[in-house]
Amino acid sequence: MKIAFFDCFSGISGDMCLGAIVDAGLDIERLKDELAKLSIKDYHLISKKVSRNGISSTKVDVIVDKDESQNMEGRRWQDIVELINRSKFSEPIKEKGLHIFRRLFEAEAKVHGEPFESIHLHELGAVDCLVDIFGALIGLKLLQIDKVYVSKINLGSGMIKTSHGMLPVPAPATLELIKGYQVYSSGAPFELTTPTGAAILSGLDADFSHLPIIKTEKTGYGAGNKDIHNMPNVLRLVIGEETHEPYEFLDKDTVTVIEANIDDMNPQFYEDVMEKLFGAGALDVALENVIMKKGRPAIKLSIIAHEKDVGLLTEVLFCNTTTIGARFYTARRKTLIREVKTINTKLGDIRIKISKMGNKILNIIPEYDDLKALSKKTDLPIKKINEMLLNEIKREDYKSSN
Repeated sequence: MKIAFFDCFSGISGDMCLGAIVDAGLDIERLKDELAKLSIKDYHLISKKVSRNGISSTKVDVIVDKDESQNMEGRRWQDIVELINRSKFSEPIKEKGLHIFRRLFEAEAKVHGEPFESIHLHELGAVDCLVDIFGALIGLKLLQIDKVYVSKINLGSGMIKTSHGMLPVPAPATLELIKGYQVYSSGAPFELTTPTGAAILSGLDADFSHLPIIKTEKTGYGAGNKDIHNMPNVLRLVIGEETHEPYEFLDKDTVTVIEANIDDMNPQFYEDVMEKLFGAGALDVALENVIMKKGRPAIKLSIIAHEKDVGLLTEVLFCNTTTIGARFYTARRKTLIREVKTINTKLGDIRIKISKMGNKILNIIPEYDDLKALSKKTDLPIKKINEMLLNEIKREDYKSSN
């Protein structure tokens, strides 16, 4: 697959996205020809080379006739639908464009508390927004991009003037559109990520990732409007062919690790703490003996969690232990594909955990809680029950029947 990676260290806007695509090799005249299929006139594209903190980049501007801009401002959803449906774009481009604009209308409706049908997009309904969005869709298609990834997104800070008055950066609609992505602010006192840029990423279903493993082919830099001191105000686009890494068939995701060193708590409390952490969503909890300063023995408590659960798990950690601090870091992990299946055995129903690498089953392990329950029921040792069940599983060939 051909991959496009948007490196948003200085945010993303519609014109930065167009600039990066053109800078990566898309012919601006071909882009203009394709955009002519959209039934709007009285605008033109200007592409020029500029420098942002020493990086040569492309600035693409949509120059709109004043009267046409006023006509387009404030159009409702139905107006946008009719305009897109009248265009001569292919059906996939129309569908993606409608999807992105629906996301914009939904975000505006939610943050302003108005019905979807009555929302006017104001700034977002203008010609330049339509050109930015469809230009990005067309450009990525012409560059034959199959999949889009995005880095952590720099949002900026400060205030921005809008038709609703002064609003904080990021604009409320931007935050709504960028839900699910990893974001931050470098402190630059400008709006770095705009609603249009956020909508393009969201509408393309861009996946968050560090730079994927690819064979790089092209790099493009799309310039923002401002020169920012000590930071290149550009959107970087990296294009390349995906290369298959070893064990690509493993499940992979990103997790947060929470750690705390504890040297002043009754060891009997750890069982309760671990139970509560698992109840709050921890993927795993581990205890490790460590030696702290001045030779003090201690316990390092480690928690593996999804990012969405970190807040609650941190609260559980502080409320139920004596620690006064915790460390956090992000880790990538790969795991075997796992599933739990209930099977009927001579001793009764029991759950087994099946671990697979691709379609190949590597491990089948009976659930400990079920072994424990059967041990109480039959008065047989757990190790004996485990041995009997594994032999039965092997005889019945559950591996091949799963």
